[in-house]
Amino acid sequence: MTGMDPNGGESFMGVHDGHREKMRQRYLNSGLDSFAEHEALELLLFYAIPRKDTNVLAHQMIERYGSLYGVLSAPVEDLVKFPGVGERTAVLLHLAPEIYRKARLEAASRDTPLNSVERVGAYLLERFTGERNEVVYQLCLDRKGKLLACKRLAEGGLTATALNIRTVVEHAALTAASTVILAHNHPSGVALPSAEDLATTRQIQLALDAIGIPLTDHIIVADGDYISFAQSGYLIEN
Repeated sequence: MTGMDPNGGESFMGVHDGHREKMRQRYLNSGLDSFAEHEALELLLFYAIPRKDTNVLAHQMIERYGSLYGVLSAPVEDLVKFPGVGERTAVLLHLAPEIYRKARLEAASRDTPLNSVERVGAYLLERFTGERNEVVYQLCLDRKGKLLACKRLAEGGLTATALNIRTVVEHAALTAASTVILAHNHPSGVALPSAEDLATTRQIQLALDAIGIPLTDHIIVADGDYISFAQSGYLIEN
């Protein structure tokens, strides 16, 4: 049976529409607190799979990935291999937590000055969530610790050959940064700096010193924790 939706388009009434509407109203009235993991996933799947029972699929996906978090953090290329999940559905599932994370990062950088190792560490733990490869970021800060820019510099490791040190200097100058903090992750789970990490950090520190912008720290994130070069004595004072 067909009718008109509130926006003037044709809508298709099916056997699952009543259940979907009840789920939507339940969410609108009470939020997600009363939802089981599979119900929350089922609700999200409504918007990618318009006319199909998504309850069974939600149960199957959580069983395969172990949890709702496991489903939402799975790579798109893996999600599309799951029976009943096309590219549109996989992208939506992967995108939902990424949008939320991006919004949280922007809010945190706007409202909270990154003026302590603890605040920078908390910001970076969030920033590196979900990263499976080694990634390097440059944080440009003003005198009060406000984040002016967070630049993704490279992927694949902190080496002088992979990282363009001139680009680091240009980013700092263009943002009128008062200080710079480097950050990268170790997906291996070991946060200790390598000899290459130490050598490249020193080169960047000297290059920034040449334009009067100090490198105040370098944070390595690994396995839900981080170390600070400044706190650990790895950052050489000029």
